[in-house]
Amino acid sequence: MSLKPLNRQTIVITGASSGIGLATAYMAAERGAKLVLVSRNDKALSGIVRQIRSKGGQAIHVVADVSKRADHEAVAKAAIRAFGSFDTWVNNAGLSVFGRLDEISDEDHRQVIDVNFWGVVYGSTVAAHYLRRNGGAIVNLGSVASDVALPLQGMYTASKHAIKGFTDAFRMELAHEGAPISLTLIKPASINTPFPVHAKNYMKRTPKLPPPIYKPEDVARAILHAAEHGGRDYYIGGGGKVMSLVNQHLPGLVDKVGAHMMLHRTYTNERATGDQSGALFRAGRDGDVHGETPHMVMPAIYTRATMRPVLSTALLAVAGLAVTALLGAKKGS
Repeated sequence: MSLKPLNRQTIVITGASSGIGLATAYMAAERGAKLVLVSRNDKALSGIVRQIRSKGGQAIHVVADVSKRADHEAVAKAAIRAFGSFDTWVNNAGLSVFGRLDEISDEDHRQVIDVNFWGVVYGSTVAAHYLRRNGGAIVNLGSVASDVALPLQGMYTASKHAIKGFTDAFRMELAHEGAPISLTLIKPASINTPFPVHAKNYMKRTPKLPPPIYKPEDVARAILHAAEHGGRDYYIGGGGKVMSLVNQHLPGLVDKVGAHMMLHRTYTNERATGDQSGALFRAGRDGDVHGETPHMVMPAIYTRATMRPVLSTALLAVAGLAVTALLGAKKGS
């Protein structure tokens, strides 16, 4: 398949009013792409579109609930009305609930699945319907949680596992029919976005993401690389790749780390106060790319290397040696 350069593309981005989606929108606009920005927050999206247009970019926004197929259809039709077609569809919208699985309500569990999983299913299948004729790219946001469970974010983890399974299966089906569509899964580790603020919180402490923490711009860079060059999947941050490899070979060790270390790194020492409902059922405080993590934010050097095959092979070999050393240490103990 042949994917267009960004300056000739129209890109649909869901969850575009903050975090990774907003970082991707700004970066794509700078590189000349036309944008269709989607979220539940009309006010935030309007301001973002004005900002992009003020710098010479081309963008429209559509207010939509990604848990509804009809809203995805409306987004596709709006893109076609405004720009004639679209070339890349980014399924980025997602949210979470912090708390123990048996303490969270069924309603909240279902909302996480409806937005995170069904939002990707609807977005992918609607986008594919239109892209089958002229080709293009679909980019789905999974997570390191697609491979490794995160305690106190159990349903979020389940949704990201489901996204990986769906994406892998749909990719095979598209390949079988010969559809000229690239389907990529992006797997970020912890990213410094407003994600914890948007999540509903059942804990007594303020939620945070466990380190290492990476920049949202690194995720945006990988998304746009996939829009131009395709690729099966990309890990954002070497820490996420190592966690995935260790979980494949030493799942018991990962269970112990999750139970005794990861769990305590999911909240701060600050007591949670005020409204803790987040943006689970309504638009939250949007317009910011970056969050307020208490940890150092690292550049995703591994991710940048994966976009260069020679460096990618070398880094993967190093990661493999690290896992082999862990396996040897376990056998020797």
